Amino acid sequence: MSVWLPSAPCTPGACLEPVRAAAAVPRAVLRLTAVAALLLAGIALSPLGGRIPAEWVGRWCRWIVRAIGVRVRITGAAPPAGGLLLVANHVSWLDIPLLTAVRPARMLAKTEVRRWPMAGALAARGGALFIERDRLRALPGTVADIAGALRAGAAVTAFPEGSTWCGRAHGCFRRAVFQAALDAGVPVQPVGLRYRRQDGGPGTAAAFVGEDTLLASLWRVARARGLVAEVEVRPVIPPGTHPDRRALAHAAQPAAPEPAWTHAALVASALGVPQDQLGRPRTGVHGGRAEVLQLPAR
Repeated sequence: MSVWLPSAPCTPGACLEPVRAAAAVPRAVLRLTAVAALLLAGIALSPLGGRIPAEWVGRWCRWIVRAIGVRVRITGAAPPAGGLLLVANHVSWLDIPLLTAVRPARMLAKTEVRRWPMAGALAARGGALFIERDRLRALPGTVADIAGALRAGAAVTAFPEGSTWCGRAHGCFRRAVFQAALDAGVPVQPVGLRYRRQDGGPGTAAAFVGEDTLLASLWRVARARGLVAEVEVRPVIPPGTHPDRRALAHAAQPAAPEPAWTHAALVASALGVPQDQLGRPRTGVHGGRAEVLQLPAR
């Protein structure tokens, strides 16, 4: 994996709270069975393509999230029709059906998604634009493909952070995907995603970070109780209001979650030491992947 590739310091051990108030195993199995049935139904109907009303697609996506036991709250105005770039912070695989519930769109996804059981086939049939995240040379071609889809009147969904975060911390929006919106002259629709428990605390059980596997994440979410997905559709950013992709990315960047965790706080939690005993962060490569290293101050 390339050193330039965006990465988060979030890991299951450091960031994800254990699922204490867990549903019974039979209930979790029923939830996953319901999700599988909905995915199979989507694959069976996918050849119909654009003949399926967008309202039905959005409702189906909400059913998927609800079937696994997560409640959905969507606030804000509906996105406009026509070519549109939807951008959001990235926490979980749940983000994909949640954003599709807001506005059915072609998804910009990493090539690994092709190999996901059922969901990969559904993404491919739904017109997903796959990006090779570890090939920097492929990026200009991907931006051109996105711009072409936007010019043709399609909506495209992207996660500009380039990596999933736990929800208690967040990354910066990378600028490349915003160049496609500028080139195509289409608006940008920012969306904020947040997962909470019923008591108001962060719902980190929904996060899909680090070396977590899809099956492990599915099982954790299915066992959890009281998870709520909050989707905030923020005001649309019209074309021509920002001079370059840097300014556009900054305008679309969501505010820091509450409470905001820094890289140092996350690593301090993982090491079990006070944050003030950590030195400055420095980037290193370990095991073939880029990581943020925090060393105790001397």
